[in-house]
Amino acid sequence: MPDYPVSIKGVVVRSGRVPLLHNERDEWELPGGRLELGETPEECVAREIQEETRLDVNVVAVIDSWMYHIDVANKDVFIVTYGCRATTSAAPVVSREHKRVGEFTADEIPDLVMPDGYKRSIATWFARLDAAGAVG
Repeated sequence: MPDYPVSIKGVVVRSGRVPLLHNERDEWELPGGRLELGETPEECVAREIQEETRLDVNVVAVIDSWMYHIDVANKDVFIVTYGCRATTSAAPVVSREHKRVGEFTADEIPDLVMPDGYKRSIATWFARLDAAGAVG
């Protein structure tokens, strides 16, 4: 039976930009992390976003899920992404877990070094918000 961690990530669009974190593999990634025992995925992503960026969010909807193979660690991780809305206008702050934080427009995402699944989730959330007239 396969054994792999579950990572819950959040896409938060603030003023037309999505905050991303730069990790030790020199990739950009969505804020989020491992699901803890007794925690719902929604609780996990809200907690992780707050811990990693200091942003408080409302979790809105599941966007996507996929298996991601981390080559340097030779391990697989099951990723689930959620679309979120920030409940504060404060700028994101980087935690000790990452090198830096950046905020990017939808047009900047395709050129970033990051897993394709994250790019797909970000594009999907921007499209849903745009269709609802809620990008911002």
